[in-house]
Amino acid sequence: MHDVLNKNLFLVKEHVGVFKAANNYDVHDPENGEIIMHCREEHLNPLTKVLRFTKYKAMTPFDVRVTTPDGRPVVRVSRGWAWLRSRVVVHDDRDEHVGTFRQRLLSVGGAFDVLGPNDEVLCNLQGKWTGWEFRFMAGDTELARVTKKWAGLGKEFLTSADNYILEISDEVPPDSRLRQLILAAVMCIDMVLKEA
Repeated sequence: MHDVLNKNLFLVKEHVGVFKAANNYDVHDPENGEIIMHCREEHLNPLTKVLRFTKYKAMTPFDVRVTTPDGRPVVRVSRGWAWLRSRVVVHDDRDEHVGTFRQRLLSVGGAFDVLGPNDEVLCNLQGKWTGWEFRFMAGDTELARVTKKWAGLGKEFLTSADNYILEISDEVPPDSRLRQLILAAVMCIDMVLKEA
């Protein structure tokens, strides 16, 4: 696992684009504004590109690669076609399966079971229907929180680009594979729940 994931606070900024089919993000260190990771969706087939501009956007497959600024892999987040609910797969920097997000049906605000590599439930990702806050919960313990950051009036109303703050609790030890899943969840939230 890359040591950049041992931080506890991240700012994830989605790229603004007028007619963009691909979803691209930069991850910043909020303390100094430095870009510490790139998240890129580089390989879209023509059908997916077309459908991204329709009401079927939320059903399209995605494959987001997270790398350091110098191009070293950190994590990969992918999903095939989604019909009723999403199943998002996460791979580590060596392309080994780390875990899966399994969307719950009929959840208010959005909810996922976060599964380990053997489909064991590690925690749950729960959203609030009233806002842009998502929490990783293992029982009564909050492991991490994702909140939307206000991007300014023009950006909020004229684009679909969002900014998120990811805060990981000290309950999640450094070098825990759960950190890979937590970072991957930001893309999962944005592309599965908020792009619908």
